[in-house]
Amino acid sequence: MRTYQQKTAETNHDWFIVDAAGQRLGTLAVRIARALSGKHKPTWTPHIDDGDHVIVINADKIELGGNKWEDKLYYRHSGFPGGLKVQTAREIHEKHPTKLIENAVRGMLPTNKMRNVHLNRLAVFAGAQHPHDAQKPTPLF
Repeated sequence: MRTYQQKTAETNHDWFIVDAAGQRLGTLAVRIARALSGKHKPTWTPHIDDGDHVIVINADKIELGGNKWEDKLYYRHSGFPGGLKVQTAREIHEKHPTKLIENAVRGMLPTNKMRNVHLNRLAVFAGAQHPHDAQKPTPLF
């Protein structure tokens, strides 16, 4: 018996929709990252891009456990001396509600050349409306 190797021509990119209302950030990010990379499919092959498109709605209703709204810190640096910026999860959520999910999914994906390819298939929206009705997305879970 031979090991199955998927060919690029055999790939199929499906569309899924996820409602983030009332869901925990980490659990949601793991499920989205698996769908973006295609690991949920039985035909998954490491060197072939077989991931799916994922639409996330209601990103402004995401939940964090414990005191993570105040204790979870996000760091970034401008590259200049004294350029360290620190923000809490609540500050980021108030200004850009979609950034928490995008950063969490980015952290769940492997750091290789395929990460940006997979992230281009992620669409996160703060409200319940999205412009991808024509693709007929199905619920991911």
